[in-house]
Amino acid sequence: MDGGRDVEDGGSVAPLVRRIRGRVLPSQSRLPLPQVTFLSLVFSSSSKKLSIRTGQCFLLNGFIFLGSILVLHLLVIPTLQWILPENCCQITSQDSCPFSGVLKLYSFLHFGLVQLLYVFWFYPLYIFSFILSAIWYSDIAKHGFAAMEGSHSTLEQPSSKNEAVALERKIETEKLVDLGGLMIGIGEQVYSILLLTFFFLEVYVLGFVPYIGKPLNILLLSWMYAYYCFEYKWNFTGVSLDKRLDFFESNWAFFAGFGNPCVLASFFFSPLVGYGVMAILFPLFVLTATSSRAEQAIFSEGRKKRDAGIGRLPIFYAADTLSMWVLRLFSLESREQLREKKMH
Repeated sequence: MDGGRDVEDGGSVAPLVRRIRGRVLPSQSRLPLPQVTFLSLVFSSSSKKLSIRTGQCFLLNGFIFLGSILVLHLLVIPTLQWILPENCCQITSQDSCPFSGVLKLYSFLHFGLVQLLYVFWFYPLYIFSFILSAIWYSDIAKHGFAAMEGSHSTLEQPSSKNEAVALERKIETEKLVDLGGLMIGIGEQVYSILLLTFFFLEVYVLGFVPYIGKPLNILLLSWMYAYYCFEYKWNFTGVSLDKRLDFFESNWAFFAGFGNPCVLASFFFSPLVGYGVMAILFPLFVLTATSSRAEQAIFSEGRKKRDAGIGRLPIFYAADTLSMWVLRLFSLESREQLREKKMH
């Protein structure tokens, strides 16, 4: 990250974080990948698992989840209104209503039955769908990346036996991870979780700001969804967190436009319907991000002057500052506990 984000050394975590945020993994030296659209990934013969996972995602979130909500509003609620009428005009044509007590009971029963459906079906289904979809999104990104790598390997066949042997040795070398690299990887994951957690809280809080809260919420959600989509591929290609954030903040307009359709498609519905719509669209955006060549710009030498037109926007500044503060706090506490143990 840039110099403005550096935090003074408050413990042993600071050198580790600086190593985390500036490291370059061996897998970053891969050759550029060919551009493959998500449709070609889904329907290619070499990605059967990808097609199955994508179909399962559409089946659960589209057919079962959204279908259940559709059945509730088009069939269940009208049936309950017919069986348990809430208006006197549905029972009698008289001006005065002699069934007011019964109608109150009907209204209570109608409300209670609908709420029971939500408690025992829709909310458990929402939790189940959320957990299972999160697993499937990772599988979709993994199989999509594998299919793309397969097409890349087909196009980039070694020209000789010696080159093939050298390529095998290079791959085996990249698989060897020392203890220091493992610790840096764990630290990077912890830092990434903290960063995205604080950013999500920032999105939630800004949504309550009068007048500009909703537009800010849409914009920040667009960035958050876009980051989630590209994070799958960046994890597979070993892009360091520092380079991810630098690339993301330097191309903030692109990522705002990338995540915006997914947000707008679900923003104007009720929470459950909005989730179902987003859960259907999100794997398509993940595949689009996985098949894109946007990450090549991170390593391209010609990108050194990429900010000539649009400047870098510190989107994650607040989340980054809070994450560093938490890491420093835990580091100081661990040092104090270690010092107390030595004294005893």
